Amino acid sequence: MLQPDWSYVEYVAEAITLEQFYESSGVGEWRVTANVAIATFATGSFARGVEFVNVIGSLADVANHHPDVDLRYSFVTIRLTTHNVHALSERDVTLARQISEAARELHIVANDTTKQSDASR
Repeated sequence: MLQPDWSYVEYVAEAITLEQFYESSGVGEWRVTANVAIATFATGSFARGVEFVNVIGSLADVANHHPDVDLRYSFVTIRLTTHNVHALSERDVTLARQISEAARELHIVANDTTKQSDASR
């Protein structure tokens, strides 16, 4: 008899507004553009960036919510969105908060270029 495969269950998220994202605690390093939350963290070196990306990968796997990650020599840029609702959701808030906390634990700071205001704010 066939058994169902419960290893992957799609999480149905509800979209949140730009204001709801910004009002959330722990996401001060993040900015929203076109339904995507973006943060850039200055790692100082490629090796440190790889370490940070590995932590992000672990957090993303646990959450089953995977960001776009751009690793450069001295910085890492992360983009979050919830694809099945084509918008931001609480899943993005939670993962953004976890990534920001991981950065603080690794003594990695947000790059000032991330701190730009959204045109729609």
